[in-house]
Amino acid sequence: MTFPDHTVEKIGGTSMSRVNELLGTLFIGERTGAALYHRIFVVSAFGGITNKLLEHKKSGTPGVYARFANGDDDHGWLDALTEVGRAMRESHGDILEHPGDRSMADEFVRERIEGARSCLFDLQRLCSYGHFRLSDHMLVIRELLSGLGESHSAFVTTLLLQRAGVNARFIDLSGWRDETEHDLSERIAAGLRDVDLSSEMPIVTGYAQCTEGLMREFDRGYSEVTFATIAAWTGAKEAIIHKEFHLSSADPNLVGADAVRKLGHTNYDVADQLSNLGMEAIHPKAAKTLRQADVALRVTNAFDPGDPGTLIDDQPTDTPSVEIVTGLKVVALELFEQDMVGVKGYDAAILEALKRHNVWIVSKTSNANTITHYVQASLKVVRRVARDLEEIYPSAKVSARTLSLVSPIGRDLSGLRVLSRGLAALEDAGIEVIAAHQTPRSVDVQFVLGAKEMEAGIAALHRALIESEVTHLPRKAA
Repeated sequence: MTFPDHTVEKIGGTSMSRVNELLGTLFIGERTGAALYHRIFVVSAFGGITNKLLEHKKSGTPGVYARFANGDDDHGWLDALTEVGRAMRESHGDILEHPGDRSMADEFVRERIEGARSCLFDLQRLCSYGHFRLSDHMLVIRELLSGLGESHSAFVTTLLLQRAGVNARFIDLSGWRDETEHDLSERIAAGLRDVDLSSEMPIVTGYAQCTEGLMREFDRGYSEVTFATIAAWTGAKEAIIHKEFHLSSADPNLVGADAVRKLGHTNYDVADQLSNLGMEAIHPKAAKTLRQADVALRVTNAFDPGDPGTLIDDQPTDTPSVEIVTGLKVVALELFEQDMVGVKGYDAAILEALKRHNVWIVSKTSNANTITHYVQASLKVVRRVARDLEEIYPSAKVSARTLSLVSPIGRDLSGLRVLSRGLAALEDAGIEVIAAHQTPRSVDVQFVLGAKEMEAGIAALHRALIESEVTHLPRKAA
């Protein structure tokens, strides 16, 4: 199958909860006839549904999966699954106006929820015999449950579009009741095999069941990986992520809506730095897939259809500048060992301990006898890592404390004196700098501040490095 000139576009969960508003902006707007098509949409679950299916992404409040994994009886996960069904019906009840559409969506939810309920019951019975271990199947259960959210939102969106006169087509990549096995590319190929993009609008689930097991490597970043793989596999002219805000120079709630600037154009290098600090324009693996396929990424505001958003590609900038200031709460894991000088192995042992506890490393510094890793994890988890290291190195002093890491980022920071100007700006704001790091690549500078100083630090650096007239300096002649 060959694909015409087309785009692949992803809609996040928060925007999906307002999908009926998107009819007049994103899906239809001023388009008519053939202009409606040549677009593939990859959708996330409606806002809050995946939290109820798995666990709350921020608070950790257990959903169906967490209750099933940890519960001593059936009532916890059964009640949670019933709540998911109720939340799904409520979400599409707010979106679908036609009684026939609501009835079909209700039946879809009933069939999927009851199917999942039966599957989990059967698995419990099977594992009660002792020859089978429930722990061996937990990743599959996590994928099964997660796929329910995307399947529901894609089905509801298809009904909504069809009622509005768009020839939308529900493409379910979740593998529901599919006995065949496919890798991700094969799953996508099977789903899109006979789609006519000139006259159909595919609405595709963000979750795709495949032999690779997307959640094993990407957990809840799987929808962006599916999106990027579809864009690369179909040779899209552009991959577009629709968010509920523009990709801007800082959080407008911190620096003021009048002070922020839309990025407009940046590159994948900046996107990677943002991902490292938890402000994902796109998952790093998804970005890699698009880069290798030479597909540019565009990030737009789904509710501002007239604005082209921000283009992300591999092009360098002509003018050095700080493009964005962002920050992240981190835990500093510090190992001090007087006998470390000239001895190999300390770094490897720390990395192994961090990997064993599944801790994300944001940044790292070291000197003759101290190695500090700034990581994104709870203090509780990092203290477990510290205990492991104390057993390996009993004479070492291992400590952990919560801090924040604030970073100005840009495609090219050369000649801007970001480190010195940033230090001056933070000092003027009365903010103590615990550490500062800069690499020779000139794409970011990192300032380590107290945990409570992050927001004030972002605001101070944004004023000095972006709002200042001297932010944009001409590139030096070679």
